[in-house]
This record gives sequence, C-alpha cells and structure tokens, in this order.
Amino acid sequence: MKIESVDFFYLAMPEIHAIGDGSQDALLVRLRTDSQEGWGECEASPLVTMAAWNCPMSHSACKPLSASILGQPLRDVRDIGRIHERVGEQSLDLLQSDHLLSGIDIAMWDLLGKQLETPIYRLLGFDRSFAKLPYASGLFGETPQETLEKARDMGGSGFRAAKFGWGPYGRGTVDEDREQVHAAREGLGKDATLLIDAGTVWGDDVALARQRLPALKEARVAWLEEPFISAALGAYRELSSLSHPLSLAGGEGCHQSHQAYNMIDFGKLGYIQIDTGRIGGITSAFQVAQYARERGVAYVNHTFTSHLALSASIQSYAGHVEDQLCEYPVEATPLARELTRTSIRLDGDGMVCLPEAPGLGLEPDPEIIRRYKREVEIRVDGNLVQQTGTL
Repeated sequence: MKIESVDFFYLAMPEIHAIGDGSQDALLVRLRTDSQEGWGECEASPLVTMAAWNCPMSHSACKPLSASILGQPLRDVRDIGRIHERVGEQSLDLLQSDHLLSGIDIAMWDLLGKQLETPIYRLLGFDRSFAKLPYASGLFGETPQETLEKARDMGGSGFRAAKFGWGPYGRGTVDEDREQVHAAREGLGKDATLLIDAGTVWGDDVALARQRLPALKEARVAWLEEPFISAALGAYRELSSLSHPLSLAGGEGCHQSHQAYNMIDFGKLGYIQIDTGRIGGITSAFQVAQYARERGVAYVNHTFTSHLALSASIQSYAGHVEDQLCEYPVEATPLARELTRTSIRLDGDGMVCLPEAPGLGLEPDPEIIRRYKREVEIRVDGNLVQQTGTL
C-alpha cells in the first residue's frame, strides 16, 4: 500500500471577517492509496500552506513535502513515523511544512485506521477511549451583557464548562475586563467551570497580565489561557509564580513538539493545549500528550473549527482518564459546523465520546465541500504545478 495521491481542498465562507474565528475557512487534505482514502484538516492559512506541497526546491533542506510523501509505503504506524522523519530532513527550512504535515498526518492515521478497521486511538496503543468533559468555546461579547447572555445559552445547552476569549478582553481597562469575567461567571452559574482566553493580547508584559489576576480569582476562573505569545517562556514562568490557585494554559501556537516541551518545562503551565492541525498532526500531538503526563501537566486539545478536527484532536489523549477537559467549538461558521456528515454530540451527562468507527469515525460531506470550495491554481513560468482537488 503506497501513497498515490494527496489532494487539497480550499474552503471558505463567502465573506471573511477580522475576528478571532478560525472556522471561516479550511484546508482539507485527502490522501489516497490503491485501496483506501483518508481525510485530514490543517489549522493554517490555506493558500500559504497549500504552496508547501509542490513549491520548487530551494536547496537540499528546502524541498516540497511531495518529495517526501508521494510513493511512500503506508502499511503500519511505523511508516507514519518514518515519513515524519523524511519531511523533517528534506523540508527543514520550509517553515510551513509542519502546518501542511499536520493535515497529511491526520489523513494517514485516518486511512490506516480504515484499512485496519480500527479507531485511531487503538492504533496509538490505548485500550479504550474515556469520555471527556467538553467546554463550550466562544468569544467574549462586545459588552458584559452580551457575554452574560452567551454564558446562559451555553449552560442551557447542557455544558458544565465554558471558555470565553478574545474580543475586547485585555484591550480596555482592568475594570472593563473585570465586568466581562464576572458577567461570564454570573451567566454560567456558580458551579460550572469557567476558563478565560486572553489571546496573547499582552505579548510578554507580565505587569498588564498581573493586573487582571484579582478579578479572575474572584470569579473562580480555572485557567488563564495564552496571556502571552507562545515563545515568551520567561513571562509565562513569572506569571505562573504569581497566579496560584489560577493555572496558566497555552501551547496552541506550537507547530512542533519541542516547542510544547519547552512551554511545559520552562513556562510552568498547568495545562498544555495542542492543536493537532498545527503541531504536526496526531503523531506529534500524541508525543506531547505523553510528555505532559510524565511531568504532571494536564493535556487538552485546541479545536475551534470542524468535528473532523475535533475527532483528530481527541485521539491523542483519548486513553488518558486524568485529562478530562476537551475544547468544543460552539460558535463555528456553517462551513465548519456542517463539514462532516455526523458530529460528536454531548451525551445525557454533558460528556463527549469519540466515535468507535474506524479511523477518525467521521467523513466530510461532499456537498458541503462543493458548496464552499474555492478553485486555486499555482503556476510557475506559466506551467501548472498545483490546483485544488476534485471530488
């Protein structure tokens, strides 16, 4: 069984808005052998990422990913690891390679699971998949009243945990941020888990972040997510020493496993958040999840797009009973909400479970792909080197 083709589908909403919503477009990956196909999703700018597949070679360590993947055997899990190593060697200086490899890696696991008729989490070595507690993931309202109403809706929909982020938070005064946080707490109720995402708004400024700690503690917030950019390890470490009992969370910006290891070891996070569509796919996400377990740091997925991405993101820690939280997108665009024929739904206890079907257990809906697909051609000296796939 060899990889015969890899196709990309650039999907987008009719209008893209300047808000913190990564579900407005998507880059789907379809990988085929002679007998099976698998699907994956990249969490990255679609057109920039597509170009990494067939861009002209610059030198021996800056080759397109197609040079490392097309024609390669895909018989078992070891082949996925070997392909990762080839990409690392041949595309070392191609900085978009990790984002593109993420979707391809997910598609390889999906295909292999289908071929072997087993869910991905079992291929990873887990005996079972534990139910996760989903937190409704949304943006702050423009006003505290809007945030209050959003929080009430989340609680009324069966969620026992919720996260609010981005929007106006961190961009105004300390008092304005306090009102937003307390509105979220009031709307959710006193017993629900409340999480806050600052969206890297303070860069590496510990003083600005520290000013927000009293309000977060008053509202019994469980974590403050991404107060700083991912590389600001010293700032994370300093704020962590001041924030107890509030934990810090971060890591969604990591696009390879060693960056996540550094955030765990030197940033002193309480929670490491990994986006399978950025980190290098399920392979790299699983490595980070294992690393975090060994160091007593909680692992949680980062997912703000489709349920295809949601399934991929849970696989890497499905067998960890200790890691209970799961990011669950509730404000995604119709493109992301409708992308798969079936979805991962809350059960009667407000928990979510992975599908037990082979691979990811979910399939993209061809009609949705056709509805949102954008046609793309990449040419060099007039010669066509790449274009979006066909169904």
